[in-house]
Amino acid sequence: MVQIKVGELVMAFIVAMGIPSAVMGLIVWRLKGRIEDKEKAQDKKNEDQQELILILVQSTRASIALGEATAKAVQRIPDAHCNGDMHSALEYATSIKHKQKEFLDRQGIHALLDD
Repeated sequence: MVQIKVGELVMAFIVAMGIPSAVMGLIVWRLKGRIEDKEKAQDKKNEDQQELILILVQSTRASIALGEATAKAVQRIPDAHCNGDMHSALEYATSIKHKQKEFLDRQGIHALLDD
């Protein structure tokens, strides 16, 4: 007859149950690391997109300012004979500039209130 002591039985049980737990712990640890890496990459991508949008807004403002300055300069030339198109374009550019500024102001307020 085979006799097993209670201590040996408990020890065998602990060893038998510890190995699968250790393997699962390792798998979960690796998975967590991959998820964190992907989150960091996504955060970097979001920051880069925000910076790109800022640059696009700034370039739009610069283009409008250049267009306005050019239109006003041409209007001052006596022999330029500006037609209504120049005046309409200038009014349109100014209108869009103000709409863009108002939109960005609203977005800033919403961002402050959402935090």
